[in-house]
Amino acid sequence: MSRSHSVIEVPALAIVVPCYNEEEILQETCSELLQLMDELEGSGRIQPTSKIYLVDDGSRDATWPLMEAIAAHDRRVVAIRLSRNRGHQNALHAGLSQTVEDAVVSIDADLQDGADNIAAMLEHYAAGSEVVYGVRTERQTDTFFKRFTAEGYYKVMHKLGVDLVFNHADFRLLSRRALDALLEYPEANLFLRGMVRELGFTASQVEYERRVRAAGDSKYPLRRMLSLAWSGITAFSTAPLRAITVLGVVSSALSVAVIAWVLVTRLFTDNAVPGWASILLPLLFIGSVQLLCVGVIGEYIAKLYEEVKRRPKYHIDQICRTQAPVAKYQHRELESN
Repeated sequence: MSRSHSVIEVPALAIVVPCYNEEEILQETCSELLQLMDELEGSGRIQPTSKIYLVDDGSRDATWPLMEAIAAHDRRVVAIRLSRNRGHQNALHAGLSQTVEDAVVSIDADLQDGADNIAAMLEHYAAGSEVVYGVRTERQTDTFFKRFTAEGYYKVMHKLGVDLVFNHADFRLLSRRALDALLEYPEANLFLRGMVRELGFTASQVEYERRVRAAGDSKYPLRRMLSLAWSGITAFSTAPLRAITVLGVVSSALSVAVIAWVLVTRLFTDNAVPGWASILLPLLFIGSVQLLCVGVIGEYIAKLYEEVKRRPKYHIDQICRTQAPVAKYQHRELESN
């Protein structure tokens, strides 16, 4: 049933926060999120049963002990620990899969996207939006290189036919209906910002300026950014495969041109070095094209290999939470896999 026919006036809210080596900022992050929930609950915009889900993605510092302490102290916090590091997208998916609330917001632990924007997202949700995207209007806190590469990434993805919201990462609100639909997607190679666009439910946007990171370092260096970009391309676009076909046609035409040049030089001039041009040039050209094509095809075969094995995306090692009073709305127990 469409949510327009069963509007939830005051939703239970879940905030999912994937964390990796965030001990420097975790306490401040939780304090800000809990204060926000106090304000939203006090103004009657969310239910008292709302919760924060912290997901430890195999951190090597004191992130998990901090999570345990926070969860033990406040019933609104649920700490989830993965058995090993599985990457940001898998950690986020693990947190999303454990929620039971009506509206679910995902946000990074550094809170550069601004927790205060969640209130605006809830307004869009109340107005009927199943998905609310957080869209960055300014990236002044980023270096020129990161800003240039990030914005260039969205443009390249658009050119390749991947449907993404420009300057949107993983800060978004999903209704329960939208999230349940998202969790039906079985693929092992997760690219959530692309998968959410596939849902097709009513969507809106909340624009904001990105804040300065309060402490710690970014967990998305250039290497991980490039890896995520390539995952998005191979998961949602066949353009590289079509480019191979075009490249094959172009290389064939060039090879014919080289052959013609070699023949003309050999038959009508005295400048030809016997055997050099006719062997070396075509060999180098065709060899390099073949290696490039095999590499691109290999990437797609690797994705198929990972998908057909159907291995679990992650394993949840531990869930820590303080038992809360019985909720007033329909509640299903957390599953710990």
